Amino acid sequence: MASTYQSEFGELQSVMLKHVSDAYRNEEFVSAHWQKLNYVAKPDFNKAIEEYEAFMDIFVSRGIAVQMLKENEGTGLDSIYVRDASITTDLGALICQMGKPQRSGEPYAQLENYLKNGEAILGTFDEDTSIEGGDVAWLREDILAVAHGYRTNLAGINRLRSYLALGGVEVVVMDSPHYKGPSDVFHLMSVLSPVDKDLAVVYSPLMTVPFRNLLIELGYSFVEVPDEEFETQGCNVLAIAPRVCVMLKGNPVTKKRLEQAGVEVIEFSGEEISVKGAGGPTCLTRPLLRSV
Repeated sequence: MASTYQSEFGELQSVMLKHVSDAYRNEEFVSAHWQKLNYVAKPDFNKAIEEYEAFMDIFVSRGIAVQMLKENEGTGLDSIYVRDASITTDLGALICQMGKPQRSGEPYAQLENYLKNGEAILGTFDEDTSIEGGDVAWLREDILAVAHGYRTNLAGINRLRSYLALGGVEVVVMDSPHYKGPSDVFHLMSVLSPVDKDLAVVYSPLMTVPFRNLLIELGYSFVEVPDEEFETQGCNVLAIAPRVCVMLKGNPVTKKRLEQAGVEVIEFSGEEISVKGAGGPTCLTRPLLRSV
């Protein structure tokens, strides 16, 4: 089997995480910042640690190598959602420029980690460009999807295209809907999670017709998330191998539909680490190397 950074569904070999205790720091830090970051409720620090330990064990118990980001003074609660600050490619990591100003320190913290671990860096984004890792998803090793919305602007997409042209990668764009506006967490992976080369979990009502048709042309079939499970992260599903995925508890219809499509589902409890900050398992992880 070959190894690549350019997959959302190959067998996961290594992943970057940040422990909730290093993101949240302590109860006082949580109390001072959760409202400013538009969390739906204040996370319970001790319960969050319990949830995160169980979540991390999913990877450790399966022999997936884990890189842990350390506490950093320039980052806050949202730094637990490590997907957003970088994008991985076979030519090296791309260090993002966050569309949410309160998260501006996260890319630099991840850059330090990549360099410390001897990882190649393909490029960075400047102040005029914004792009977040939750807005991109590999559809194939040679096709990367990106959402144009409040977190990722056109300048960021053009810069992304220029970097990926070096590796012959096609970048396809989905124009994001306004939905709840600039303050809401709406990424491409809010409506799309590939779980195999021909299967994706989707929330079609917020997906553009041209983009949905493109997925069909590429051979994808869909596990449709019902309306009542969209807000509970039903569409935010992390594949750790083809048709083996991690999802947040509390989405029984989506889980059943996944299982009917032949997918093994691993659930975790995430009231504190996912629901309150609106970040599911894809947000909590920065997948690195995968086998395909």
